Amino acid sequence: MTLWLLNHLGTLTLALVIVGGTVLAALAGSVLLRRRHPGLADGEHNDMVGVVLGMFGAIYGIILAFVIVTLWTQMENTQNVVAAEATGVALIVRDARAFPPADQARVNAAADGYVHAVVEVQWPLMREGAADYSVTGAKLEALYDALQAYEPVTESQKIFYAQAASKLDDVAGQRRARLTMAGQQLPPLLQVLAVGGALVIIPLTFLYGMRSRRMQLLFVGAVAALIGFSLLLVVVLDRPFAGELSVSPAPYQEGALAQFWEHTREGSAVR
Repeated sequence: MTLWLLNHLGTLTLALVIVGGTVLAALAGSVLLRRRHPGLADGEHNDMVGVVLGMFGAIYGIILAFVIVTLWTQMENTQNVVAAEATGVALIVRDARAFPPADQARVNAAADGYVHAVVEVQWPLMREGAADYSVTGAKLEALYDALQAYEPVTESQKIFYAQAASKLDDVAGQRRARLTMAGQQLPPLLQVLAVGGALVIIPLTFLYGMRSRRMQLLFVGAVAALIGFSLLLVVVLDRPFAGELSVSPAPYQEGALAQFWEHTREGSAVR
């Protein structure tokens, strides 16, 4: 459900649905409860409700803060992994410049196939939460084969070959980390706590009586909006490769890897 929302709704629309829906539901619930029990406006139970609301609010706030910080850290780690993988491939391409032309062309062709497979084939799958290792597996093996087929002769070639081989091992490790992150999501228990806490806190605000209906609705709406924005952050950050605020594949198209996308840009310009 989260993936569908992120991939089919923009961030603004998603905000209107989650935040707006939470606020409207809270206001409607407050109005209905006040009509059914008009005595609540006298605030006879405010002392007890205030204590319970404060205690539950503090616990729920800590849980939400923990969830949001965890998801934000996960998003940053994912961006770092993607950047490290793309940088590793770019360094291999640069190191291959020390090889003879035929061997350099072989390495470049393998790197070209790998970055295109990542961006054009694997990235859409990751947006859907799929961690398919087979998509880029053959391309990664082709890159290994291209390096293993070359035997350096000069000292300079040996140095750059060793660096390229080391970077390729790093790329393989970062690829595995990226695919692992693509399939991760917030544990079900934390999902239940995030949503369930909202279903407890918001109705509690209905019981805090105020003689002014406008002030009570303002109070209920403000609490609901704060909770709605927090839930929006949880939804947006839960899947690092889905939605408008997702991790971008741009690092695979920049720097030394930009040469592999020139024909794509030229074709787009012609159209």
